[in-house]
Amino acid sequence: MDTKSPSKLEQALAAKLAERELQSRLRRLTANPSHNVDFSSNSYLSLSDVPELRENFLTLLQAHAHQPSSATSSPFLGSGGSRLLDGNSLWAESLENDIAAFHGAPAGLLFNSGFDAQVGLLSCVPQPGDILIYDELIHASAHDGMRQSRAAQRLPFLHNVVHSISESPVNHGSLQSLDSVLCELLSGNNAQAIKEGKTSVFVAVESVYSMDGDVAPLRDIVETVQKWLPHGNGYIIVDEAHSTGLFGQNGRGVVCELGLERDIFARVHTFGKALSASGVVREYLINYARTLIYTTAMSFPSLANIRVVYDFLAKGSSDALLQHLRALVQQMHRQLLSICAEDGVSTTLLRVRTEPPTTPIIPLFTSQPRKLAQFCGKNGITVRPIVPPTVPRGTERVRICVHAGNTMEEVDMFAQVVREWAYSMTRDEIEDLDKAKL
Repeated sequence: MDTKSPSKLEQALAAKLAERELQSRLRRLTANPSHNVDFSSNSYLSLSDVPELRENFLTLLQAHAHQPSSATSSPFLGSGGSRLLDGNSLWAESLENDIAAFHGAPAGLLFNSGFDAQVGLLSCVPQPGDILIYDELIHASAHDGMRQSRAAQRLPFLHNVVHSISESPVNHGSLQSLDSVLCELLSGNNAQAIKEGKTSVFVAVESVYSMDGDVAPLRDIVETVQKWLPHGNGYIIVDEAHSTGLFGQNGRGVVCELGLERDIFARVHTFGKALSASGVVREYLINYARTLIYTTAMSFPSLANIRVVYDFLAKGSSDALLQHLRALVQQMHRQLLSICAEDGVSTTLLRVRTEPPTTPIIPLFTSQPRKLAQFCGKNGITVRPIVPPTVPRGTERVRICVHAGNTMEEVDMFAQVVREWAYSMTRDEIEDLDKAKL
C-alpha cells in the first residue's frame, strides 16, 4: 500500500528538527529509571517522600471525599470550570488568603502553574507606553508574558549586575548594568513622563536563578530602582520559584528574608502556584489575565496538596530537612572542587565556581555536557545536560540539584563517577594527540 507523502509543512518541520539534531540541541522526552539517584529534579526538600505530608494529604482527601460539592468546597474530582465560572470555591479563596499571609502579602491569587502566573501578570499589567526591564537570564515564562504585553519597550540588563559591568568570560554584547539602563532611560525620548511618574517602569527578576543557582541582589535592586524612580513608578516583580521553602523564616522566600515585602510589587511562588500581590493587582488579574480567565481551575487534590505543604512549612517542620540539605550541598561542592583541581583535569573539561553555593543548584561547567550526563546515567545517577539556547554559549554545563532526600554516600558516589569520567576523557584526549603525532 502506498503511504502518503509528507506535506510541504511536514517536510519543513522535519528539516528544522534535523537541523537542531546536527547542532546537538534536539529535545526528547525521557523517563528516569526508578533506581537512579536523583541529582536533577527541582524537589529540593524531597517533600514528596515525607511520611507526615503523605498522611496529611490522604486524610484531607478522605475527609473531602465524603462531603457534597458546594460553594464552600470544590468537587472531589475535576473542578467544574474556570475560576470565573464554576471552578471557584470558598476553600480555594481561604487557601489564597493563607498563602498571602504566609508570605506577608496583602493578597494572593492561585494560577494553575508558575508559568501561567508569570505570563498572566506580565502580559496584562503593563499599560501602553510602560517600560519593562528584565534580567537577561530571566525565565522563558517572563519572556512569553512580556511579548504579549502592551509595554512600549523591553530592555534587558546584565545578569545580577546592578551597578557596574563585572568581568565575565561570556560575551554579553551591549548589555549594561541595571543602574546604567535606568540612567539611559531617564535621558531618552520618554524621560519626562518617567521622571514625573506618569509612565510605569517594571523590573522583572528572579530571586534564585534555576540554571546558575545564584541569588539576586534584591536589596541593591530595590535601592537602585527607588533612587532613579523616586515618584514610586518603579515596580519590581520577583519570581521566587526556586527560593520558596529554602530562604526566609519557614521557607517564605528571599523577599521575606530581606524584609522587602513592602518594596516588591508582586511575587510568584510556585510551591502553591501562587502570586502574592496587592488586592488591586489581584482584582485586575482576575479581570484581565487570560491564563486565569480561560483555564479550568485546579481540582481539589491539587489544592489539598498545596494546603498540606504550606501547613508543613508554617509549622517549621522543614527545618531539619533544610539543615541536612545544606550539609549535602557543601559536601558536593567540596568534592567537585577537589576533582577540578586534580592533575590532568582541564578547566575546559570541568569547572565549578570556587565560592560556596548558597542554593542546592550547582552548575558543573563542561565542554561535554551530554557525554558527562550519559556517563552518569549509565552509572545509576540522573543529571541533565544544559546547552544553548537554555544557557549562553560558552556556559554549557551539567546542572546538579541536591535534595534533602539524598545521602552523603550518594554525594560521594556521584563525585566518584564524575572523577572516573574526567580521567577517561583526559586519557582519550592524550591518545588522540599521540595518534595525531604519528
